[in-house]
Amino acid sequence: MSILDGILGQLGSNVDIANLASKVGLDPALAEKAVAALGAAHPQPGDTVATAASQTGIDSGTLSKIVDQIGGDGALAKVSQLIGQNPQAAGLLGKLDRDGDGNPLNDVMGMAKNLFGKS
Repeated sequence: MSILDGILGQLGSNVDIANLASKVGLDPALAEKAVAALGAAHPQPGDTVATAASQTGIDSGTLSKIVDQIGGDGALAKVSQLIGQNPQAAGLLGKLDRDGDGNPLNDVMGMAKNLFGKS
């Protein structure tokens, strides 16, 4: 069970990363990072989904589906609060930047290409 599974479990909606990933068509590791990005983006000014999309490179439609699957904006606010209280979960977004160049977008795109078998 991942840290985010524990956080999502506190919402009471029986959502876990593996099921969420299958419902929105993402690899579970990428879905976990998407949830972390949405949680981190929620308290920031501007549109949460657009902010998370720019941070991860995951399209906003998929991120919107994730928000819906976890229970909407109210549930996302709770996820954001719980991530803020759990430093291990907050660090998940930093793991997206595999090459350490400060830009996780190229790394996420590489993961997506590998997922779909494109080179």
